[in-house]
Amino acid sequence: MLTTLLFASLVATPMAPPCVAPVARPVPVASDSLRTLYESGRSFAAFLEAATNRREQWVANHERGAAIDATLVARARAVPGRWRLLVVAIDSCSDSVSTIPYLAPLVDAVEGLEMRIVLPEEGKWLQEAHRTPDGRAATPTVVLLDEQWEVVGCFIERPRALREFLAQDGEGSQFARKMAWYDTDAGHATVTEIVELLEGAAAGAPRCE
Repeated sequence: MLTTLLFASLVATPMAPPCVAPVARPVPVASDSLRTLYESGRSFAAFLEAATNRREQWVANHERGAAIDATLVARARAVPGRWRLLVVAIDSCSDSVSTIPYLAPLVDAVEGLEMRIVLPEEGKWLQEAHRTPDGRAATPTVVLLDEQWEVVGCFIERPRALREFLAQDGEGSQFARKMAWYDTDAGHATVTEIVELLEGAAAGAPRCE
């Protein structure tokens, strides 16, 4: 009887919508563990060198990232302090290849910003601490660390503008629509959100979404 009631309650409970309100503040994680994980990571150049899946797309998007919006670079340079992007990504992930290559040129252009990448095997706990709005551990997971190795912002899986776009009705598969959006956007939304994270952290208003 108990099993029947549990099954009935699960069936009757509606599934969570694909997009929900983001978490207002990052989830605290031990800073010592974050530092250890960060220092075990690879630079984007080393990650790209080792990439085998979607390699042509990784290279092409990185090259497109060279045309980064100068206004965004200026905004990032105006943020004082030293900041680090800790990224959990994998070369086979369509969201990772459509976002992370565009962050590398930003990091190269901003003296106070660094980035390291780890695989899900090492960073699974970080993914689970910072899930997507619908509750999944996903790649890429990007957390912004301050000078004390504390999480002061995060970018999870894909830009919010893309999440809003995919929540709308449209022709074609979700995957095809997603990749077409990424191609048109050319990393602009991703870089914009990272710059906003930097500005928010510097202003004492960390955000995670």
